[in-house]
Order: sequence, then structure tokens, then C-alpha cells
Amino acid sequence: MRKLPPLNAIRAFEAAARNRSFTAAASELCVTVTAVSHQIRHLEDQIGQKLFERTPRAVTLTLLGERLFPALREGFDRFAEAFDELDENSSGDTLTVTTTRAFAERWLMPRLSRFTRAFPELGVNVEGSDALVDLRTANTDVAIRYGMPAGDELYSLPLLDDVYHPTVATGPGSVASSRIEDYRPGPLLTYKWHNRSIDCPTWAKWLRAAGKPDEDYRLSWINEESLALHALERGFGPLLCSSVMVSEGIQDGRLMRLDGPDLKGFSYRIAYVPTRKTKRAIGKFTDWLRSEASEFASTYSGLAA
Repeated sequence: MRKLPPLNAIRAFEAAARNRSFTAAASELCVTVTAVSHQIRHLEDQIGQKLFERTPRAVTLTLLGERLFPALREGFDRFAEAFDELDENSSGDTLTVTTTRAFAERWLMPRLSRFTRAFPELGVNVEGSDALVDLRTANTDVAIRYGMPAGDELYSLPLLDDVYHPTVATGPGSVASSRIEDYRPGPLLTYKWHNRSIDCPTWAKWLRAAGKPDEDYRLSWINEESLALHALERGFGPLLCSSVMVSEGIQDGRLMRLDGPDLKGFSYRIAYVPTRKTKRAIGKFTDWLRSEASEFASTYSGLAA
């Protein structure tokens, strides 16, 4: 017979260690912070050693906690995998993919019908959200993420790289000039980045690289990328944006890039929990995504898959 501490105590420790927060663990497990703290104290009492160092502002794992956490995380991943397989048997091969609203709208959704035609037996659910989903606990199989790798030990595959350059609409009512000077004093469009921890491309950086005084220009911000792209297409002004989002519009003449430098962007990456790769739909979907990205990158210059 296996001699194990109570499962609730193990679950509380794994959730707190993964989130590096008792509060986040409590929210995930639908219990109070006091309950999480009590369960972890109970586990520490059973093994006779501390698993967390507690301070008023944060909790950090002890050396023993760091050693114990990976094994428990893998164990819970395998529990999830076993129940995923039961779910597959009852509901067929279906996966859920999460990505930003802008990427879902501009890149994924226009291509998704090709996947369903190639694999009619596989179903795909799409969640468009800028919130970072924890794939280990959510009912979500695949994430297409943008920015720096999260370092959360998910399996990660490169999808697309991008650059940033100012782009304008060419339709009726638009200035449609490739010179940034022709957009003074009108607004330059920008949007708020949800991930404040990365050094994102900005108009100030682009104007400095282009040798233009930034005090000559006025910014108008929009709270999310997808709305900023709609504003761009309706001629509200130039938008400094990802080449992945506008390459097709530039190619067909609806949009035009301004003269000047490119700013380095980031990478779109496919992420999933390694133990779930056995789910057939995930393998088929990730292979299809990379094939589509390779074709896209070869068609539109300046991109690399």
C-alpha cells in the first residue's frame, strides 16, 4: 500500500508552487487562502520540513519544495491526461485552442476552414482572449502565444516571427502617403499592450530610429490590438503594428507601409502540455499550423517560420 499524505494537501501545494501564490492557488481550487495555507502547513507537518518561505509580500519554495514540485506537477499532468482520454472516447477528437483576439481574427480564423476540410473528423474550439491561460488547469489544449517564452515548461514550437512598421489604409478618404511627415498633426494610432513586462515596439522608438522628432506627432491610443487594426483599415491614421497582421492587406493594396525602418518584434509560438501530445487532434492541429505558417512566411516577405 502506498503511504501518501492527504490528496487535498498535495493539490494545495502543487497549485501554490505552480502559481507561486497562495491567493492564485485558492482561486484555482475554489477555496479560501486560509484553507490553502492550512493544507500546506499540514503537509509540512507530515514530512517534518518547510516547503515554502513565507514573507508579507510573497511566498517562495524552499530547496525541498523545488525538488518536490516537478514530480507532483508531472503526476497531476498524467491524471489530467488519463481523464482527457476518457473525454476523447466519449466526445470524439476535439481540441480547444486559445490565442489573442487579434491573431484569431486576422490569421487563424481565415485559415481554419482548410483544417476542417482536411480533417473533418476533428473538431476545433477557439477562444480569443488576451488573458494568459494556464494550460495545465484549464480545459484548453493548445495556446498560440506571442512575446517572450513564458518559462513555464510547456512544450513550445516556433510558428512565426514578425517585425513592426507603420501602416496606413489606402481607401477613399485616406491620405495614403508613405511619408510620416504628411500625418502631422493628425494622430498616430497605438494600442495598449497587456503584457507590460516586455519591451514592446513604440512610436517613440520608431520615430527615433527614423530620425524624426517625436514631439511633432500626437498619439491616439486604443485599448486592444484588434480594435486598433479596425481603426487603421477605416483610415483613422497610421498604426505601428505587427507585419503578421497586415502583410495580406499590403499585398492586396488595401494597406500601405510607410517609409522608414522596421522594429524587431517577437515570436508567435505554439504551446501545449507535453503529456497531452498523445491526443490525436493536438498532433494533427499543431502540424497543420506549422505548415500554414511556413506557407504564409514564404508568401509574404520579411517573415520567417
